[in-house]
Amino acid sequence: MRIPLSVIVGIVVVVIVAGVVAYVLWPRQVAPYALSIWTGGTGGVYYPLGVKLSELLNKYASDVITASVSTSGASVANMRALAAGDANLVFVQNDIAYYAYKGIYMFEGSRVDIARGVAVLYPEVVQIVVRADSGIGSIYDLSGKRVAVGAAGSGTAVEAELILRAAGVWDYITPQYMDFATAASALKLGQIEAAFIVAGIPTSAVLELSATVPVNLVEVPDEVLSKLIEQGYRFFTRYTVPAGTYTGMTSDVRTVAVMAMLAVRADVPEHVVYTALKVMFDRLSELREAHARAKDIELAKALEGMPIPLHPGAIRFYQEKGISVPAELRP
Repeated sequence: MRIPLSVIVGIVVVVIVAGVVAYVLWPRQVAPYALSIWTGGTGGVYYPLGVKLSELLNKYASDVITASVSTSGASVANMRALAAGDANLVFVQNDIAYYAYKGIYMFEGSRVDIARGVAVLYPEVVQIVVRADSGIGSIYDLSGKRVAVGAAGSGTAVEAELILRAAGVWDYITPQYMDFATAASALKLGQIEAAFIVAGIPTSAVLELSATVPVNLVEVPDEVLSKLIEQGYRFFTRYTVPAGTYTGMTSDVRTVAVMAMLAVRADVPEHVVYTALKVMFDRLSELREAHARAKDIELAKALEGMPIPLHPGAIRFYQEKGISVPAELRP
């Protein structure tokens, strides 16, 4: 019996349509997302934390993420790598992330508006170091003094100027642009009266100095912090350095800190950022094995000092954890 051509064509069409539907609906293996994590030098904190985070992601989320780690020049270099697409997840100080996102200071003319926040990690403390016998009792006493404000072009130099301008004394100091080690030596020799150092505590350069010359830290008072926040520098957070941290410190000193944080490119898929956060906080006890600074990483504080809008995957994660996401952190 001869089958009509129209019937044959109909059967072929049905088979093709069925094949297309099956192809669309049939579950397929999606390749894991390649997450390139930029950290810092091998002697710092970012690198061991980045290596451990990479290990955790590859161990517990290998179906979603394949993570790799690179050393780098840390915060400024990492934000530039994020902009260029060489990195898609970076460790960075929150002040540098803010400058990059806004396109100011060292990022003037090269704004990194593709950056999104993931999590705040631990504090990098602003330490205004003076000799214990200096007679400097407050930030206002720095007027008329020689003050090391960090290396030229550094984040420390920017932070020192912001704080001293908020205190109204910037125009009355003699700024000296020095790195941490040089500033500690100059303080010891009496070539300067104070030095800004931004780092985790205790800082080795200050420990070494205080072993021979007792030191103290200068308080950053509430009115100065409030003014900084009012000016939009919400990356500053309150921090108290305990008495005895350095030889010469006889009481607690209230200062401020910037925060180490994670930032990601906006084009990283939502489920990748969500998964990375889930693994990091679910396995926080393992991450803390990598470095002592990781003991300060807490879910409840993951948005404190966050200076840029969050990635949608991060928003989803925090909302599921019952953490309120402020309107200003939503893209």
